[in-house]
Amino acid sequence: MVFGLWSVLMLRAADPVDLLAPAPEPLLISSKYTNALVLSPLSTDGAIAQTFAMLLERSHYSRHKFDDEISTRFFDRYLEVLDPQRLYFLESDLEEFLPLKTQLDELILQHQGNSTNAYRIFNRFLKRFDQSYALVMEMLRTNRFEFGADESYRLDRKDAPRPKDLAAAEALWRDRLRSEYLAEKLGAGDRKDLMAKFRHHLSGGTWDALTRHLTNRFSPEKASNLVEFARSRLEAATAAEAAAKPIVVGGGTPDTPAMTPVDQVLSALEGRLDDDLHAEIVKKLTRRYNSSLRNLKQIESDEVLEFWLSALGHAYDPHTDYLGPRELDQFSISMNLALFGIGATLTTEDGYTVVRSLVPGAPAEKSKQVKVYDKIVGVAQGDTEFVDVQGEKLSKVVDQIRGPKGTRVRLMVIPAGADPSARKIVSLVRDEVKLEDAEAKARLVELTYEGRTNRVGVIDLPSFYANFPVGGRRGSGKTTTGDVAKLLRKLIAEGAEGIVLDLRRNGGGSLEEAINLTGLFIKAGPVVQVRNYDGSKQVDESLEEVPLYDGPLAVLTSRFSASASEILSGALQDHDRAVIVGDNASHGKGTVQTVQELGLFLGRTVEKPGAAKVTIRKFYRPSGASTQLKGVVPDIILPSVASYMDVGESSLENALAWDTISPAQYQRLDRISSVLPELAKRSSERVAADRDFDYVREDIGRFKKAQAEKTVSLNEAERRREIAENKARLEARKKELASRKEPLPTTWEITLKNVDQPGLPAPMTNQVVAAIHKTEENLLKDEVAAAEAAGELKPEAQVGLSEDDGDEDEPDKGIANDPHLKETERIVLDLLRLSPPRKGLSARRD
Repeated sequence: MVFGLWSVLMLRAADPVDLLAPAPEPLLISSKYTNALVLSPLSTDGAIAQTFAMLLERSHYSRHKFDDEISTRFFDRYLEVLDPQRLYFLESDLEEFLPLKTQLDELILQHQGNSTNAYRIFNRFLKRFDQSYALVMEMLRTNRFEFGADESYRLDRKDAPRPKDLAAAEALWRDRLRSEYLAEKLGAGDRKDLMAKFRHHLSGGTWDALTRHLTNRFSPEKASNLVEFARSRLEAATAAEAAAKPIVVGGGTPDTPAMTPVDQVLSALEGRLDDDLHAEIVKKLTRRYNSSLRNLKQIESDEVLEFWLSALGHAYDPHTDYLGPRELDQFSISMNLALFGIGATLTTEDGYTVVRSLVPGAPAEKSKQVKVYDKIVGVAQGDTEFVDVQGEKLSKVVDQIRGPKGTRVRLMVIPAGADPSARKIVSLVRDEVKLEDAEAKARLVELTYEGRTNRVGVIDLPSFYANFPVGGRRGSGKTTTGDVAKLLRKLIAEGAEGIVLDLRRNGGGSLEEAINLTGLFIKAGPVVQVRNYDGSKQVDESLEEVPLYDGPLAVLTSRFSASASEILSGALQDHDRAVIVGDNASHGKGTVQTVQELGLFLGRTVEKPGAAKVTIRKFYRPSGASTQLKGVVPDIILPSVASYMDVGESSLENALAWDTISPAQYQRLDRISSVLPELAKRSSERVAADRDFDYVREDIGRFKKAQAEKTVSLNEAERRREIAENKARLEARKKELASRKEPLPTTWEITLKNVDQPGLPAPMTNQVVAAIHKTEENLLKDEVAAAEAAGELKPEAQVGLSEDDGDEDEPDKGIANDPHLKETERIVLDLLRLSPPRKGLSARRD
């Protein structure tokens, strides 16, 4: 998926709207950000671009020459990178740039990598963004934003025509801002409910209860101010009524019945809340656009080159990229699940670098000196002078704080909640920070099914990580296979009679680890065939004569299961070793990439020239079918919203084709095929009668309807009606879930931290927290669905010390009701009952 610059720049702030804040002063932004920015090529751009282009011609699987066809794709992809929603570039801009479409190959290959046009087009984008920013700031200053007309805004413009001229573009920018304003206004909650609470507590004089209620919605200070405002107004109105001098409020006249004191206060509150809400939304949107402008104006020439060359890579296929020095470093971190730094997640707020979260056990958390919401204003290496980082680009602040293990970094911070003039110096020694969120983890679930109680182990594997040195980093020493083997032994030792391998959020990783992990479940045999551009192939096999685990096995996949996870699931399906369960297909990424550092070709002539991530081979299953484009189709398909989302390989531009080759030699195990008809029949009957899957089917209908419409209403009454319906529906679901009488299964969480401890930890909270799985629920939120449709979903930030543009929901306490996993566990129990008895752990020694 291509993420446009707008989605990278816009911060999706989720702080609560402050209804009682005073009218905000204009949020000023430094002139260095509002001044026109014009970027130009660096002296090294030509050598890097030409080397990258030649490398693609020689190394890419297609061996496609960089000709007019690739040049045309390249041109289209670059415009998409900058402006995927067709909001900025005008038709006249496109006409001006159009002659370049078939000239880029000659300019780069025959003219020393000429990249002038990358900057020419990017600078035009900057100009249009500046025009958009100026219009938005004027609207926020003068407009009161009414939403009574029957209007709508098109969220998904990726296939829409570009604005004809500047006037048409300005109309789009206005509608987008109005859509954002209305979203913030609706996000402040239902005023009717709030006023009803006020009336109840004002009538009863229950001020403490009113304060407690408002504190759940606002800050304690604002809740207290609001209560004091209401109390003082009520006392004045009551005194006036007692003196027979009614106060005329809200357009009344002496000839009309006087309002009661409570009604007078409610009327005053309505006006106050309207004024303050408008002021706060204006403040919030101003901050958001200022932050976007600040980030955009800090883009440097080397980043423009990265956008440009990545667009060239994507002209060959979606997974061929140029990795600049910073991206190469991040690639190493994602493969090894470790980095060297202080262990904090950072974000930006009004030009400050703010600590968002701390990694347990990392230097920042262990020091007890760094707190969440601290603002970092200076960074010093060892005993050197501090460098002022206020207003600095987040990635540059991150680069200064990361560093080699054992080295010292000093931070100058404004403590959370302190006066802006306060400063504190924190000295930290960098260490390895392990990214445990992406590690394998497990649960042991005790289920009563068909009158029998059995335990099922669930292994959640988010990625295939490996001991993978790249970009000058050493490997972490951790491997997926080693970690899963530990969890398997523990689960079987604690009575698990079947295993579910959950790959729903596994986007891939190390090919070697996918092969080794398959070997935990099958004896020696082919796992994947890899075909080169010339038709030659190699068969990668599991070499283990005895599998570690030989019992009932199910693999749960989704549209987000890609690459290495498809190799594993495809091999287990071909060997007839596991039943595959999930969405209508996996992602469909069946290609192999290699990272080639350009310094190997450029020598010392260019410092840190980055690397090429190039598709060089294709994957094929032992059966000979490619996993490319079509993915792995499960044996049992469950209803899922994700099956209807454009998230697979087939939705990406320039994806390589699906095909087949001759099968490898292997012997099927006959574990699944003989019982699959009965497994599918039982599952289908359960799913048809399952209330949770009724909810999923209902959500599928709603999602398909929203996907077809691609617009959002700008009528406030209509949107509030939709919100009320959604709220009522979800409340009904929660009520129905709470009314269920069936006992919940006892569940234990097993991690790599406690896997070697004797016995089991305390069971997880025995409370279901949602009527549908959290992932499915998030897909249905208007904001998320709209962002996905617009190509604006951002990849998750790396935990450790990382950049973070968005806000993350607090995790629910308790056990999320996950119908897909629950049904897969029951399929494993069916498999256990329908199959001949088999041992769990084998006698194999690792």
